[in-house]
Amino acid sequence: MNTYLFMYDLMQFCGHSWIFTNMIIRFMSFGKDSLADTFYSIGFVMRLCQLLSVLEILHILIGIDKSHLFPRLLQITERIIVLFVVINSQEEVQGKYVVCVLFFLWNVLDVVRYTYNMLARMGIYYQPLTWLNFSLCIPLYPLSVLAKAFAICVSLPYFESFGTYSIKLPFPFAFSIYFPYILKVYLLVLFIGMCFIIQNLFSERKAHLGTGNIKKKRN
Repeated sequence: MNTYLFMYDLMQFCGHSWIFTNMIIRFMSFGKDSLADTFYSIGFVMRLCQLLSVLEILHILIGIDKSHLFPRLLQITERIIVLFVVINSQEEVQGKYVVCVLFFLWNVLDVVRYTYNMLARMGIYYQPLTWLNFSLCIPLYPLSVLAKAFAICVSLPYFESFGTYSIKLPFPFAFSIYFPYILKVYLLVLFIGMCFIIQNLFSERKAHLGTGNIKKKRN
């Protein structure tokens, strides 16, 4: 199981490293022009990595990963909804700068996290990397939530215009589902979930960055 988890982390590390490097090189080569077609350039690999991350929920459920289920479930669900339901379904949103910002934040966090996880599988703990893994997420995760919320707000006019995912049931039900309303409610859920996850991130940081814990891991 440890070998399997190492290979999983390695695959995710390679995927997110490729995305992150691609974004940096494209920006250095083309400047602001590269931001608008970020989704078209790296969207497939990003979707693949996020679909693969669903396995992390299974890892926790069967007990091979000791992470907390609910915070991880929230984080993965947020990304799946924003990436596949909001961004992927509206071509007009895919060219917005917020998509580039969102992808950048996700990949910074994931490159660090999967690097830490791979080394931890081998019993290797570097104090700077440990500190970075449990500290960087605290400022960057709220920023990513703001970027998700902005992406949803940008998408609302298109969902209203095109009627994507909105359903009107025929007689005799006379009932309709207006998807923009669901997205607006989800914005509230997104920020409530953020408060819970930030609290969990602080708890994890305190548990892993205690002086005694770090010294024990290094030994």
